[in-house]
Amino acid sequence: MSVATENTETFASLNPATGEVVAEHPVQDGAAVAAAVERAREAAAWWRALGWKERRLRLLNVKGSLTRNLNRMAELIHQETGKPVQDAQLETIMAITHLDWAARNAQKILGPRNVYPGLMAINQRCVLEYQPLGVVGVIGPWNYPIFTPMGSIAYALAAGNAVVFKPSEYTPGVGVLLAELFAAVIPEHPVLQTVTGLGGTGAAIASSPHVDKIAFTGSARTAKRVMAACAENLTPMVAECGGKDACIVDAGADLDAAADAALWGAMSNAGQTCIGVERIYVVDEAYDRFLGRLTEKARDLRPGFDREAAYGPITMPSQLDIIERHIKDALDKGGKAVVGGAESVRKPYVEPVVLTDVPDDSSAVCEETFGPTITVHRVKDMDEAVEKANRTSYGLAGTIFSGDRARAMDAARRMRSGMTSINAFAAFAQVAALPFGGVGESGFGRIHGADGLREFARPKAITRQRFATMNLTTFARTEKEMARVLGMINMIHGRRYKR
Repeated sequence: MSVATENTETFASLNPATGEVVAEHPVQDGAAVAAAVERAREAAAWWRALGWKERRLRLLNVKGSLTRNLNRMAELIHQETGKPVQDAQLETIMAITHLDWAARNAQKILGPRNVYPGLMAINQRCVLEYQPLGVVGVIGPWNYPIFTPMGSIAYALAAGNAVVFKPSEYTPGVGVLLAELFAAVIPEHPVLQTVTGLGGTGAAIASSPHVDKIAFTGSARTAKRVMAACAENLTPMVAECGGKDACIVDAGADLDAAADAALWGAMSNAGQTCIGVERIYVVDEAYDRFLGRLTEKARDLRPGFDREAAYGPITMPSQLDIIERHIKDALDKGGKAVVGGAESVRKPYVEPVVLTDVPDDSSAVCEETFGPTITVHRVKDMDEAVEKANRTSYGLAGTIFSGDRARAMDAARRMRSGMTSINAFAAFAQVAALPFGGVGESGFGRIHGADGLREFARPKAITRQRFATMNLTTFARTEKEMARVLGMINMIHGRRYKR
């Protein structure tokens, strides 16, 4: 990670590739967080009163500003994470498209609509709408410091809330710049505020009695601590945690495309991707040919901080020890390194590592590695591939390559994950209309899409009596009226249904 120095007042954001200080940022304590939340409550009331069209216009103008500052944002991401500039540009583009979709679709999805009341309540007009929660606290990650939190920030704002954003201490500058862009376009009230700091800053947001929901991205271990803090005030939470995602390769798959996608899924961003490919299960018939293509492509990759590098350094220094431990454990238990090995860990970089014949109980198979390593496994058929892919406590995403559409769809449905892409890697992340989130240790709740908008709103049901009719909810109810109702219910619901 990029934090190297800190004191009680400020901390330094460091470039993980060079060790140079990118910027100094304040450590904002509980009092500062409370003040930000108070400002957010005032901003939320103003923002809600603006209405759908005005919020849409302002968010689209923020999108335009972010687009015009795309290269500035990407360069900052490059400096704070070490990832290649083009990858940072792609990440920012994806954030822009999600902000655009949330702004354009919020009213259609969350606005008032009539609901059919049914025969028993035919005299009622029923309206369902989704109201803002108030203040949403977003605790963001360092690996995708604008794309991932934007999946909460954009949707929460589009739903009518104000946001207090705590970026990772490794990428604070990204959060600061984002808030500056918002403030320039929406100067009236701070609908998005960024508070910088370490773990205590995030804890202050989670434990605030005036925050109405928390959107957290990070490890399952940290998510449990955040949940405990939220529990004190019954603050609801959406959690996007880690993954141990699998790629399944069928016998009739396009093996060149499969190898290319699996390699990108495993190695891009130095493997520091929650939805990255960490395990590959290949049907026996295609195993040798696929492995040959994969290893050939993997040997051409080189980490570095220059423009020609395939990926950058490991952003968080402590992760290097985990990556090295996983590689050594796999080899000690009989696995083979067909590309790289334990010597591939050259701080702050890790060169590509491809492991085969790794036992299922190895930490490289069971635990999230979060590095540019991958295990490749031979299976007899798709059923075994799905069974082994699901043999994990995680359940975030997955990838399937197959030339058989029906078999691929069947496997995708059976894969225990929140998202699955067929014949491409993580295509769902680029589709703003699709929900994003996991099951099990990978978290709960959803960002993105209609589900993501509803995640940051409360459903409100309203009925209005249109005309008077037989009233059954009164002490003046008669036996004759009840008999009429029972007869009607029996006529409507009492019949037998046949196959």
